[in-house]
Amino acid sequence: MRAEKKQQTRQSLLDATLELMANGRGFSAISLREITRQVGIVPAAFYRHFDDMDALGLALVEQVSTSFREAIRLVRRNEEQHGAIHASVHIFVDYVLAHRQLFLFLAREQYGGSPLVRQAINAMQHHFITDLEADLAQSPKLEHLAQPDLEMLADLVVKTVFSTLPELVNPPDADSPELRSPKHQLEDKLRFILIGAKHWRGVGMWLED
Repeated sequence: MRAEKKQQTRQSLLDATLELMANGRGFSAISLREITRQVGIVPAAFYRHFDDMDALGLALVEQVSTSFREAIRLVRRNEEQHGAIHASVHIFVDYVLAHRQLFLFLAREQYGGSPLVRQAINAMQHHFITDLEADLAQSPKLEHLAQPDLEMLADLVVKTVFSTLPELVNPPDADSPELRSPKHQLEDKLRFILIGAKHWRGVGMWLED
């Protein structure tokens, strides 16, 4: 019972941080005292759960990494059944919006003020690139690509998704009905990348003799 209560308080601290960030503030702008006040505990009690604010930030990175992997699993399940970029992007974006606060943290802190948190997000991004590279290597449509090409393709896809997250979780006001939504822009970018990959024959094809 005691361990369960401690885990609940720990999660409450994480949730409170995300709630405080929901109004547009970055992680580094939020104080320990604000978080504990939101949860209803004294500041000293914070240290029963985290060594410092960076440790809390790293715990949030781990949480968003788990959530991101779940989104990818849903996309892969769709690809096995249908393989459509359109459907895959919509599944991913719907998942992101359903877990908006977590992905808002990721969208902001990949460029944020805490070096440790930023490094952890970069490491997470690298893991996703490595995993995607391994998946792409199994695709018959991409068997003409060498390993460096697959690495570049995976890097392009993952970094495109990461760079689009700010617009996905906090879309700009659309003044024109013709303006394509961030979801559709992401779909266009991925389609452009993947169609290009099918016709790619290596760097050498572009070099002049």
